[in-house]
Amino acid sequence: MNLSNLKPAIGATRNEKRVGRGTGSGRGGTSTRGHKGAKSRSGYSKKSGFEGGQMPLQRRVPKFGFKNINRIEYKSINLDVLAALTDKDSAATTLDASYFVNAGLVSKNAKVKILGRGEITKAVEVHAHAFSKSAVEAIEKAGGKAVTL
Repeated sequence: MNLSNLKPAIGATRNEKRVGRGTGSGRGGTSTRGHKGAKSRSGYSKKSGFEGGQMPLQRRVPKFGFKNINRIEYKSINLDVLAALTDKDSAATTLDASYFVNAGLVSKNAKVKILGRGEITKAVEVHAHAFSKSAVEAIEKAGGKAVTL
């Protein structure tokens, strides 16, 4: 076997449908396109969203709202999750972005916000992009420190 005698398996391919070759081709004078109308013409291409002149869905349904291009999306981590992390890893005194990435809580480039659900008992220094007021209070009450990046 070599490249010169490779061919598809039997039954894997079909003969090309030769249209527009006259009445003897078995496809008739209209070449399977039917009679008249835009679809029978050469160069026809349907506009995307065109519904035959009916008002298209895209224009029937009203638009609303907007996307704020300046929005900052945070990945939220609650205090009970931090408490679980510090219980598991007793040597951890500083919880920062790289620590959260290694723990599998956030992706590498995500911004992190610490929220106040649950409670933390160990004094740890937490570095994050944002904190809720209740989270800062709880961390400082436990003897820790909340550092905004």
